Amino acid sequence: MKNKNIFTIGLIGISIGLSGCSDFLDEMPDSRTEITEENADYLLVSAYPLTVPCEMYEMYSDNTDAYPDRFAAMDRLQEDLYRWEDTSQNDQDSPAALWENCYKSIAAANQVLNLIDNMEDPSSMDAQKGEALLCRAYNHFLLATTFCKAYTSTASTDLGIPYMKELETTVSPSYERGTLADTYKNIEADLLEGIPLLDDSKYSVPKYRFTRNAAYAFAARFYLNYTQADLSNYDKVIEYATRVLGANPSNSLRNWEYLGTLSVNGEVQPNEYVNVENSANLLLISVQSYWGYINGPYGLGERYAHGPVVSYETNRSNGPWGSFNANPDNNVYYTDVWSNSSALPTKVISMKVAQYFQITDVVAGTGYGYIVNAAFTTDELLLSRAEAYIMKKDYANALNDLNNWQGAYTKTTTPLTETSINDFYNALSYYTPTSPTVKKELHPDFAVEQGTQENMIHCVLHARRIMTLHEGLRWLDIKRFGITVYRRFMRDDGRVEVTDQMDASDLRRAIQIPSDVISAGMEPNPRNN
Repeated sequence: MKNKNIFTIGLIGISIGLSGCSDFLDEMPDSRTEITEENADYLLVSAYPLTVPCEMYEMYSDNTDAYPDRFAAMDRLQEDLYRWEDTSQNDQDSPAALWENCYKSIAAANQVLNLIDNMEDPSSMDAQKGEALLCRAYNHFLLATTFCKAYTSTASTDLGIPYMKELETTVSPSYERGTLADTYKNIEADLLEGIPLLDDSKYSVPKYRFTRNAAYAFAARFYLNYTQADLSNYDKVIEYATRVLGANPSNSLRNWEYLGTLSVNGEVQPNEYVNVENSANLLLISVQSYWGYINGPYGLGERYAHGPVVSYETNRSNGPWGSFNANPDNNVYYTDVWSNSSALPTKVISMKVAQYFQITDVVAGTGYGYIVNAAFTTDELLLSRAEAYIMKKDYANALNDLNNWQGAYTKTTTPLTETSINDFYNALSYYTPTSPTVKKELHPDFAVEQGTQENMIHCVLHARRIMTLHEGLRWLDIKRFGITVYRRFMRDDGRVEVTDQMDASDLRRAIQIPSDVISAGMEPNPRNN
């Protein structure tokens, strides 16, 4: 199932070392589009990500296990990702696709910014400038969280990614990666400059554009991962999340109770999940992807999947909010799960990601697949604020946020308390791959006190892992908190075989940059001997 490349805008001349740059630039004088104020809005649509890392992050994370050979992988890419191997695959959902498409989107943003800078009255396009800056920041953030280490105290020496602020005009440019600290400073600068310029009234379909609330949600996620020694980043998480959620966020959260009344078969629940009318969705992104097949109710990609064993850490887990039950009437969660019916089930799915297919040749029956990704939601933003409160030891406000999440996501009416959270996680042993629990050892670069603070962090990580399942965000938690991930092979006889592990110091946590980029001379990510 090969993808068709449908991104053909003629004015973007950047691929950061990938093949085809020279041929493309040879055609520019005759085929490029002249950019004017009138078509800047159209160009900005291309400044949003054309690839999302859902498959990469889920395959790399602890949400996936391996199953016997009679189940097939979707393709070589899925196998390479699960095995944490430096893949040479370049189809959609691959590291190469993310790299190239993010830089294409950055080039579109830079084209708009260049246009505005050369206008007689740049202030007339403040809204477009703000949106372009947000898009440039977000694409670089996706690149940094994929191809770099987590932001830690060594960021000033860790490798970053090229931060593109100018239009590329040469055939064979030379790029330096710089440091991760430099990358994050540049993201922050674009973010802070862009937010005040945004104007929601300019958008006809605001859920697919950076509104103020979407930008605030991005800022909160950015600062959650931009860890500072003095914990000042958490103040900013709280500030930006509160701009969206306010002091009483319950009215802005997703109606999980209603979602749970919909069928788990077909696209019913996924279509509702990404409904543009849903106030919980702050930014939706439509991209080419086959993640909906791999992660969906299809006999595809079953070799490496979110199956029954790991589901008892996620969407079938017990928590301080209550217990999972296979009978929907007795289940603590409003939403049920879908599972295939093979003798050894390999897929236990929360129905949130639909696979759509657009036919480009009716006769041949060919086309390309795509998904709609809920990139930012109020639910995830709430748990980001809860984490920030916990790191600041403001447990009263953290409990308020966790109880708002519990009230929306579960049927439980008994409030969470410090005591109930401590009792639940203190009673658990730490996870091992053959005796799994939802409590995993944390090895972050920053301090987390044993006792209440650690247990509260376990609680928020547990809640976010359940709620954002299949969306890739678990990988950011794993990197930020130094959680060890194991590769487990589920045997037919029920035994679990551990085949590999990735601890907090494993250099494979920074996914390797594309081989074409390395061949062009860019410094690769180092690897353990």
